[in-house]
Amino acid sequence: MSVRRRVSSGTEWETLVGYSRAVAAGEHIWVSGCTSVVDGEVVHEGDPYLQTVQAIANVQAALADLGADLDDVVRTRLFVTDITRWKEYGRAHGEAFADILPATSMVEVSRFIDLRMLVEVEAVAHKPGSGW
Repeated sequence: MSVRRRVSSGTEWETLVGYSRAVAAGEHIWVSGCTSVVDGEVVHEGDPYLQTVQAIANVQAALADLGADLDDVVRTRLFVTDITRWKEYGRAHGEAFADILPATSMVEVSRFIDLRMLVEVEAVAHKPGSGW
């Protein structure tokens, strides 16, 4: 029998909007979009590369709370506010996932809740037993 396990990042948005940072069910973990936020504050303002590094670190932390790691990631999506800077976002993603090579997409969006946010990274991981 599958059970859903959830983790929270503790941000105000989760309670207000009604979502979890990550949900494990069955053999998969879905990680909601992570931005460059640490302890509720946007960090690395104006730097697409460092914001992507931090967003991926936040993905990794959510996965760790459910017994998984970046090695288990099979899919990522990057939402970015300026696609012309794709190499900066892509370099950070490539450094984190060079040996994993998940399926991925990079999509330009007009903006995020906080205008200082330049990127949001979401992920899907495959980890047998994660939702038990």
